[in-house]
Amino acid sequence: MDNSIKPINLSKITTYSIMDRKSKVDIKNFAKPWKSGQNFSYFLDNLPSILGAQDLKSVISAITKAAQQKKQIYFSMGAHVIKVGLNPIITELIRKKIITMISMNGAGIIHDLEIAMTGKTSEDVAASIGDGNFGMAEETSTFLSQAIKNASKKSKGLGRAVGEMINKEKLPFRNMSLFATCASFNIPATVHVAIGTDIIHMHPLFDAGCCGKASHLDFRIFASQITKLEKGVYINAGSAVILPEIFLKALTLARNLGFNLNNFTSVNLDFIRHYRPITNVVNRPTLKGGKGYNITGHHEILIPLIAAGVIEKIEQD
Repeated sequence: MDNSIKPINLSKITTYSIMDRKSKVDIKNFAKPWKSGQNFSYFLDNLPSILGAQDLKSVISAITKAAQQKKQIYFSMGAHVIKVGLNPIITELIRKKIITMISMNGAGIIHDLEIAMTGKTSEDVAASIGDGNFGMAEETSTFLSQAIKNASKKSKGLGRAVGEMINKEKLPFRNMSLFATCASFNIPATVHVAIGTDIIHMHPLFDAGCCGKASHLDFRIFASQITKLEKGVYINAGSAVILPEIFLKALTLARNLGFNLNNFTSVNLDFIRHYRPITNVVNRPTLKGGKGYNITGHHEILIPLIAAGVIEKIEQD
């Protein structure tokens, strides 16, 4: 080795006592082992108060507090939430007056209607796209095309028109429908359509003008509800683009009109981390105050966990 190249001398480094150091992990925040026979609240309380588990507990606490104080709790969702079997969980939160508005993209009315109509939804796209049969179910498009025309004719939002028609037609599984439940309990259910993205847009009965009119009215209803979000909770579950963009525009509109929206909780739930939900739901809206959370995990696990935690806490208090 070249004599001019020498290893650094460590003998004079400065040290400190670990007892004086601030540490980010403390045993007081560790999980506690499960004890047979305990209840669900025990499980939640004894999760580690670290990272995702702490966020989960914080989100449950924020929703519980908002519900107890009669503040707004808005649940926006992609249609995948329906397809993993969560309608009974969400309708229960509506019936308990915890969720105060539901919002979806255009696919939401399709899957929610099919559940109400047949108890089944979600066709096998790979099996049907090859011969051009994908999305060609007649009953789905005929029903929704009529609901869209009803919405335009009666100057109603698209979500309300679909819910009312499901109830009026007494569809056999309407108790499972999010839109029918919202109509029955008179809470907003808004639908935000991107023309060309949904199967009903391919059908001859579809009226794009009526759909656009009804969906724009739903945007205005959504924005009106966002003006009441102070000290409430906004949840985005599984919408990667449309609803995060809708939320950001509605929030901007509300603030432009002078509404005080500086202290609320925003939550993004999804099994993949996407740019827009993290930016437009969690980070940007809470720059002036409040708190944003991003929790990564499967809807069919996370949403029932959160719902159960909220119901347990509300009923214990």
